[in-house]
Amino acid sequence: MISAANGGDEAAWAAIVDRFAGLVWATARAHRLAPAEAADVAQTTWLRLVENLDRIKDPERLGAWLATTARRECLRHIRLQSREIVTGEDSLFEAPSEDRAEQRLITRERNTAVRRAFGRISERCQALLRMLAAPEPFTYDEIASATGMAIGAIGPTRARCLDQLRRTPELAAFGIG
Repeated sequence: MISAANGGDEAAWAAIVDRFAGLVWATARAHRLAPAEAADVAQTTWLRLVENLDRIKDPERLGAWLATTARRECLRHIRLQSREIVTGEDSLFEAPSEDRAEQRLITRERNTAVRRAFGRISERCQALLRMLAAPEPFTYDEIASATGMAIGAIGPTRARCLDQLRRTPELAAFGIG
């Protein structure tokens, strides 16, 4: 399918997009991007595939490649878009209480640890957990189709992936593991 798409076969391209569009979208939305931003990231991910299609040696790893590329594009987008946004909320200018500031710091550190821990687990686990935690969760049929996993293997694989995540040193420091 990859070689056919690389040769310009529109049906092969359509098959690739049909198979992996949900994964790319779920990866973008998992980074809490607005729908328009997630669409930009998804489009850029597909562009990166066009640019690198001839470099993909293992067609079985295409889903992992797309998920990794989408994740990197999300992080790039977030980094480039980190700027102040003017709002009409006056409460934003109130001095935060020390308790709220401390809680925000702890939450930020925990979230950073979870993101780092998530990056340590296998790409297959990352893709599966993203799809399962998507704002609009995928059906097991959709997950099986996107990952090539048998429907009956999704639950046990999810349990193993969560166990992998819990055992990371980053989560142990927060007592999450």
